[in-house]
Amino acid sequence: MPPTSLSAPTVKVSPRGAVRLKSGHVWVYRSDIVSADGVDPGSMVRVIDHRGKPVGTALYSSSSQIAIRMISSEPVTDFLALLRHRIGEAIAYRERIVHNTDAYRVIFSEGDFLPGLIADRYNDILSLQIVTQAMDAEPVRAAILSELTDRLHPASIFERVDPRVRELETLPARASGLLRGDKTATTVSMNGIQFRYDALEGQKTGSFLDQRENYFAAAHYAHGEALDVFCYQGGFALHVAPRCSQITGVDSSRPALEIADQNAALNQAKLGGKEIEWIEANAFDLLKDYSSSNRHYDTVILDPPAFAKSKRDLDAALRGYKELNLRALKMLRPGGILVTCSCSYHISQVDFLEMLASAAMDAHRTLRLLEVRGQSQDHPVLLNVPETAYLKCVIANVSE
Repeated sequence: MPPTSLSAPTVKVSPRGAVRLKSGHVWVYRSDIVSADGVDPGSMVRVIDHRGKPVGTALYSSSSQIAIRMISSEPVTDFLALLRHRIGEAIAYRERIVHNTDAYRVIFSEGDFLPGLIADRYNDILSLQIVTQAMDAEPVRAAILSELTDRLHPASIFERVDPRVRELETLPARASGLLRGDKTATTVSMNGIQFRYDALEGQKTGSFLDQRENYFAAAHYAHGEALDVFCYQGGFALHVAPRCSQITGVDSSRPALEIADQNAALNQAKLGGKEIEWIEANAFDLLKDYSSSNRHYDTVILDPPAFAKSKRDLDAALRGYKELNLRALKMLRPGGILVTCSCSYHISQVDFLEMLASAAMDAHRTLRLLEVRGQSQDHPVLLNVPETAYLKCVIANVSE
């Protein structure tokens, strides 16, 4: 585990790595490590530049391409004390900025200066992800669980494991499961809309909390006949349904649509008995068929999964986004609303807006931007760490 004294081993970084850190970034890649002799996996390390000048304190990974993740520009004498303090700060931050929900991100890794640790709250259940060697050390895990329990008093804490990440970090295999308590399901509220949550199901830590504020924003503009593509468990569809005359949700996952239908049942009072049509289909095929058959809508929502997992995927991803948005724009009536998203970090906001402008030109439509948004505030963005800003959400008015 990370040492708790100034006896931390030393890692020397290259001039390029030092410049990166001094510019405010918190990662150094393995290619910029000059020496890390005798450093154990997951250790807390003292970082020096190529001239031997101290840069700060970091957590070291022996396997990841991100070799060190900075935790302070100063020496750290007690990592566990720092961990507990920052968990408290993360919780206090949410108490200030999170409103009208009992489902939100409590800890966002680098965004909360706790690299490798993610925690989400779903009412009285906490969902945890640990993705680095340092955070996975048993004394650190114990401190995380103790601090979260003492401060938030959850009925249960559930760990969701990404086997691929653990393999990349050369961590021992571990199954997803309960760490504390025995409760795995609950009901949560976002912006007055209720959702079923089951820790044993779903993607990520179980839901898409990063879109919560965008759900609310989209509901302000949505009207008429609406189509929600890649609807997953109905986040956008259920928020816009009270404002729309008709709503259709599309996803390729039958289990996700079954949960979406259960969520709709939870909100019948808000929906006023309105039925939402859920369609299991490939989004590209369905949009192609619908646009070819001259289907038209007043509101179209596009919230696809990440198309660009790496820089190599960038061109193909932009083509995919353009195809989706082009077809959606052709289907929108004048005065319609397009809500279009990308969670691909490698697609910048500039790239995304340029793609959207190109799609609008090809569709012979004019777009007026109503809002250009990002992830919810409980997923904080560090100005000098662009990787913490990944979600784009554009709301636009469409005219011919």
